[in-house]
Order: sequence, then structure tokens, then C-alpha cells
Amino acid sequence: MQKLALACATFLTSLACIAQSAAPAKPLPTSPVSITVYDRTRINAVQWFTATPTAERYGYLESLVRIGIAQKRKTFDWQLELTQPSVLLLPNDAVSAVTAQGQLGLGGTYFAANNSQTNNAAAALKQGFIRFHGSNPGRSLRIGRFEFFDGQETTPKDKDLLYLQTNRMTARMIGNFGFSTGQRSFDGIDGHYNGKTWDLTAMAARADQGVFNMNANPELNVDLQYLAFSKYGFKDHLLWRVFAMDYHDGRTGLTKTDNRALAVRQTDHKNIRLGSYGADFLTTMPMGKGKFDLLAWGVLQNGNWGVQNHHGGAVAVEGGYHATQLRTAPWLRGGFVRSTGDNNPTDDQHNTFFQVLPTPRTYARFPFYNMMNSKDQFVQWMDKPTKKLDIRTDLHFLQLTSNTDLWYQGGGAYDNKVFGVVGRPANLHSSFSSVFDASADYQLTTGIALTAYYSHAWGKSVVAAIYPVGKTAQYGFLEMTYKWGVAQRPVK
Repeated sequence: MQKLALACATFLTSLACIAQSAAPAKPLPTSPVSITVYDRTRINAVQWFTATPTAERYGYLESLVRIGIAQKRKTFDWQLELTQPSVLLLPNDAVSAVTAQGQLGLGGTYFAANNSQTNNAAAALKQGFIRFHGSNPGRSLRIGRFEFFDGQETTPKDKDLLYLQTNRMTARMIGNFGFSTGQRSFDGIDGHYNGKTWDLTAMAARADQGVFNMNANPELNVDLQYLAFSKYGFKDHLLWRVFAMDYHDGRTGLTKTDNRALAVRQTDHKNIRLGSYGADFLTTMPMGKGKFDLLAWGVLQNGNWGVQNHHGGAVAVEGGYHATQLRTAPWLRGGFVRSTGDNNPTDDQHNTFFQVLPTPRTYARFPFYNMMNSKDQFVQWMDKPTKKLDIRTDLHFLQLTSNTDLWYQGGGAYDNKVFGVVGRPANLHSSFSSVFDASADYQLTTGIALTAYYSHAWGKSVVAAIYPVGKTAQYGFLEMTYKWGVAQRPVK
């Protein structure tokens, strides 16, 4: 922890220097291409559910640098972006020898994913693509390496609708795992064909390594195809979407994570192929001195989970009221999420909803759980005390759908050597955990943003059966992001 304290002091000293030098900036020059620089530095502190004698209290440091160059032409555009992720001061004892206890937080996950090294850094091609669009940028075809987010096929004009799309709809099943240091990209092709109020999006690609592994260059033997149709209504205050995707995991040498006995799973070398079919809608409606919002999302799945037949699904319903005419514009929301679990580990059916390749931290800000075999009832409060400051607090009540299934964690494939989702036995318990968290985001300057986050989890019977010494956990971080860029000269 002394090393972490030194890192914190260095972080705060750097911040003070940046703040002092943050004088009003002169207009940035232009060039034949646009240039962007993004840097994110995060100091993490973890107190995992107690699993003595293995350490469950530790800190570590993350850094992510992304440097991009791009150019827009009349009939096409291109982008090249490099990334340099680092994780430093990782604990070397945050992976328990007790199988059920496993990795004690993300510090243990990063350590295990990077050849058991405490300090790790690499460089990778994050994006590299060319996009053809002719005279209509809304009708495009992109080829190469890129990021992709399901649910973000359009850009709503309504600010509340845009916030809900970005924070409560996007990347439930396909995302860049943006909270992680290695992140995720895709190698393939995607395209848009749209009209004034609708959009048709298609994508076919292979997933790349990354997320917790700092080497984000190689492709995985994992591919997916995606098709979605989105449409606006009620003067752009309503957005609905129908979508379908096919997911294939050909990493047949890996042991799958599910509720079957280990000896049975080790003999299952058949691939995974799942179809997911869903729909969702978002709407905001003026009401009194603000807006009422409503969100609904649902998906059904079928296919093959190795040698098992797969059938699963999930649903989410949320609503809230945003008092936009009050000084701090408070926003109170609530809702629930429910996904299927598997009730029989000995039959030929797999009924656990599979979240594919999401960004799980968007929906689990203390990411010790995901949307597999789970029930999540929550309330959240958002406020804006000043123009530059955003406050958010969440309270979640979590249960497992099936007490014969597992407590799942993770966001899908990120390495050819590990499955990408971990599971701990429910031990015939369903009561999982309650979680409170709070965050503050402050826009210090145009290019510098600060974030402070804290969360506390009170484990219930599921957690207590695995971690009997202490069933509470805490996680917090301080983060600074820096953005800088040079704009491209207008295309003549």
C-alpha cells in the first residue's frame, strides 16, 4: 500500500500542475488530418470479500493512452488509432487457492490474465479502418478494425434520450469493455443504411484480444453477426429497435463456465453457437416541470452451448422523472433486470442467459456481477449541483435467478487461453447482495475531467457460503482523463 500511496501523491501533484496551467486555451490549429490524444489514469483501491490468508485489501494503478489520426474525404474517411495500456502495482496474492473463491477482484483478474506479472504494459492497434459513404455519410460501409456498440446505431437529438441510450441501453450485449484497460475491438465489416427517421445496421466481425490482457493485437477464434433496425417516433422523443445476432465461440480447447460438474465440462469440446433476438424502446415525455422516461429491453436466445441445447433470455424495465426546470435538474430512476438461470446441471439443457461480449460495468458499476442468472432491482439518483459537476448514486438489490446455477462475473471472451466468464457456486442459495455506490464527475477544463467513485457491497447467503470470514466488499477509484486534438481543415 506504500507504493499505492506514492502513486496517489504523484497523481495529485500532477493534477495540481495541470490545474495551474489550465489558462484559457488559444484556438487549436488545423491540419490536413485530425489528431486526437486521450489519456486515462486511474488509481484503484479494493477490499474484496474476506478470503484469508490470501490478501483481499490492495491497490493498483491503471493507465490507458489512445492516439489517433483520421481524415474525412468527400466520399470516404479513414482512421488509425494506437493504444498503450498499462496496469501497475498489481497484488501477487489476490487469487485464492480455494477454487470457489477465485480471483479476489479485478486486481487478481489482471494479474492472472498477464502471466502472473505485477507490472504490465503493451501497445496495440486499437482501430484501423476505411469507411465508404459516397455523398451520404448516413449510408456507409466500414472495413477494418473498429469498436462497435449494440444499441448505439443512432444519435438521438433529445438529450435525455441520448443519455439513456448511452448509459442504460448501449453495449448490453456487444461493447468495447471501455472500463477495462485493454478494452475490446473487432476485425470485420459493418454498414449503415438510413432514412430521416430510421436506420438499418449490419455487422460481421471477429473479436480481438484485450480487456484484462494488455496484448490487444491478436484475434480470437470468436465471431458474431449482428443486424438491427431502429426508428424514431413522436417527434424524436421515442426510439425503438429490433435486433438479431449470431455468436460463435470456436475456442473448443477451453473449459466452459457453467453449472455442470468440472469433469463433465472438461470433456465438452464442441463449440458454442447462439442466436439472440430482441427488441427495446426508449421514450421521454414532458410532464410538469420535467420529463418522465421509460425504457424496456428484452432478448430471447437459442442454439448450442457445446453439447447442450441452449435456451435463455433476459428482460429489463426502467423508468424515472427528470426535473429539468429545477436548478440542479435532479433525476430519480428505478427499475429491474431479470435473466434466466439453469435449474438442472445434469440434463442436456443450458438455460443460463449469456451476455455475449458486453461492457458489463455500465450496468454493474462495482463489477463483481453481470446479467447472467441474476435479478437486479435498483434505484438511482442523479444531480448536477454546478455546470461542471455531476453526482450519481445507485442502490441495487441483487438475487440469483436459480440457486442451482452459478454467481457469474465477467464480460465475455478476451483471451484464447481463458473462457472470459467466471462462476462461483450458488450452493442452493438465491439471496446474493445489496450494493450502494456513488460517483462524482467534474469537468476541470475543456480537456480534463476528474472522477471519484466509491461502492460498498453487503453480501448475503450466496457470498457468505463462499467467503465465511467476511461477506462485505468495497471498491473505489480516482480517475483523470485528458483529451487533446487538432482538427482537420474543411474538405473543399
